[in-house]
Amino acid sequence: MEFITRPKIENVRLLNRFNSKKPSIGTLYLTATHLIFSDPAGKREPWILHQHISALEKQPLTTTGAPLLIRCKTFQTVTFVIPKEKDCQELYKSLQKLSNPEDLTDMYAFTYKSASLSPSVTAGWDQFDLHTEYARMGIPNGFWKASAVNRDYEVCPTYPRMIHVPAASQSSVLFGSAKFRSRGRLPVLSYLHHNMAAMCRCSQPLAGFSARCMEDEQMLQDILLANKDSSFMYVVDTRPRINAMVNRASGKGYENEDFYTNIKFKFIGIENIHVMRNSLQKLLEVCELKNPSMENFLSGIDSSNWLRHIKAVLDTSYFIAKVVSDGVSVLVHCSDGWDRTAQTCSLASMMLDPYYRTLKGLEVLIEKEWLAFGHKFIHRCGLINVDPREVSPIFTQFIDCVWQLTQLYPCAFQFNERFLLELHDHVYSCQFGNFLGNCEKDRLGMKLPERTYSLWSFMRTRMTDYINPLYLPNHTITKGVILPDFDAQRIKFWRGMYNRYENGVHPREPVSEVLCAVKDHTVSLKDNIVFLETKLATLKRILGKAETPPADESDSPSNSLENHENDLESRDKLKLDRKSKRRPILIKDDSFDIISSTLLTDAADSVAVDWMSFRNIKQCVCDYPFEHFSRKYHCWRCGVVYCIRCIDKQTPLPGHDSQRPVPVCKGCYKILKAGSSEPATPSRSPSKDPPLNILNSRMGEVSPTQLAHSIQDLEVQLAE
Repeated sequence: MEFITRPKIENVRLLNRFNSKKPSIGTLYLTATHLIFSDPAGKREPWILHQHISALEKQPLTTTGAPLLIRCKTFQTVTFVIPKEKDCQELYKSLQKLSNPEDLTDMYAFTYKSASLSPSVTAGWDQFDLHTEYARMGIPNGFWKASAVNRDYEVCPTYPRMIHVPAASQSSVLFGSAKFRSRGRLPVLSYLHHNMAAMCRCSQPLAGFSARCMEDEQMLQDILLANKDSSFMYVVDTRPRINAMVNRASGKGYENEDFYTNIKFKFIGIENIHVMRNSLQKLLEVCELKNPSMENFLSGIDSSNWLRHIKAVLDTSYFIAKVVSDGVSVLVHCSDGWDRTAQTCSLASMMLDPYYRTLKGLEVLIEKEWLAFGHKFIHRCGLINVDPREVSPIFTQFIDCVWQLTQLYPCAFQFNERFLLELHDHVYSCQFGNFLGNCEKDRLGMKLPERTYSLWSFMRTRMTDYINPLYLPNHTITKGVILPDFDAQRIKFWRGMYNRYENGVHPREPVSEVLCAVKDHTVSLKDNIVFLETKLATLKRILGKAETPPADESDSPSNSLENHENDLESRDKLKLDRKSKRRPILIKDDSFDIISSTLLTDAADSVAVDWMSFRNIKQCVCDYPFEHFSRKYHCWRCGVVYCIRCIDKQTPLPGHDSQRPVPVCKGCYKILKAGSSEPATPSRSPSKDPPLNILNSRMGEVSPTQLAHSIQDLEVQLAE
């Protein structure tokens, strides 16, 4: 708070990039965690988290004030025009300090308090266990084992305590190989396929021009022999060959083919972090063009080379997955083994194993390949004030590649686009402790599980928002290996990521949200049908009408005609009975459960038959405006569309047979809770409510005539 000198600035203009003549005018609030712009007249209230700010730029003065341009790591760009230059300068300095903390303990995660998560901060941190994940792959076995050689992080500080290596590898081999690899990142198992082909990862060797290491050569030989069905293995260097050759001059480089037997070497050509950073910057410059022509936009995307880099990462991952699926083991590395190696091993695992294409599986994959094996999130994401040359969009590129896979196989992934976007944003938000620190050792040293909330625990409370409605878990493609064809025309520009905040470029109704709403509505109606059928069967059982007529009688045409005439006659009689407002109460002989018209009516009214369409709904009833990626929610009781702030309650509906909690708006929640607090025993006096409700209680017997009238009333209402 000591950095905040101007907590409130009035008469601030928020410029519209496409229409600067109609700005929003409101008040700017600077808090310890967010920059908030409030425009009550225009019903706009954007919140910008300090950690999401990537760049600040003071622009030349205008007649209306001092413009301040803010670029965010979530690819949001806003321009505020501050009336006074002095206020703009103070805001600029405050945001510079707040968005670039000097120490990790100044992060939002250490002060964040959640109202929706468990009061215990440690909840959610125990959802991932490295040993359990490798046990899922069948390890340990006769060829692979878990080794505690790195239990004190002495062999490799950026690896996890427990590493998995060939069963034949002795400790001396592990120590020797670690000394010969950059940063001590020796070859370890990343993924074991069901055909016993292994995917391992490491860093570049310290080979120089002629150095060799017998232990490292033995290590690779042990990896090869762990797969009995293959006589050779691949070593995939994800760097361009020229880059690897340059590293030789500094005593690093790549493996000498003369020293490693039965091993094939392959260079791929994924560029380094500096090239990726510049490429993304060029892409964003194209996305920020005010009125680009088609030629300028397409040529700008092409000249940025961003899609070329995406294709290079996917092609490399495809090669690794293809080799492993063919039964050949592979060792993957780049320079230090925590950037390109993490990308390609993760994507190859996703192609090979359908488990990693689920919500839980993707979380486990990120925990294993990115967090446990030491991707430098602090430096690559610029979470604190670090060397700008260390910042690079490596994780953004990975998320983009995953999205490309979901576009090629829309039914093979359990998660949707919203899950990827929220995951990407929270890596940069520092709201949760999962991505603070560069390795497992750093996170344990800061005691993050004891001091911060887990992102996975937060996302599990909103899991329904992330489900892909097209997911088919039992489909042939979904259950097996996917090897996509990454032709150039299949690689897409991800508008939802890089132009997320430009409402004019998105479809009016996201197809995925419409499908989710239809799916939820169908589930609600089916649950209500089961409820009504259950109560109808109960009434029939009480009357003794559940007996099945003989086949010869029921199948005869004359009997069917007679039954039909009787039904018509009963319908007419029932309508007369309804006009006389007869409202009997039914009782089950075995459990004394009362079937009353009052509660049947409440149960029927608690389920919305018609749900409001998303079309042309631009704001919630609370006046909160819906942006393109603002999730719209239906209240399952009234069917009206609300924002997340107005539908933060879940409760079972009386008209649902499953009685599982479902989303309801605040108004309906109060009605349901008020109704549940009323006395359970109904009044003996005739009820004025329609006969569609249930109440559990006890009372005396009723006559068979009353039972018959009640069941017929219910059948008529169901038929109508």
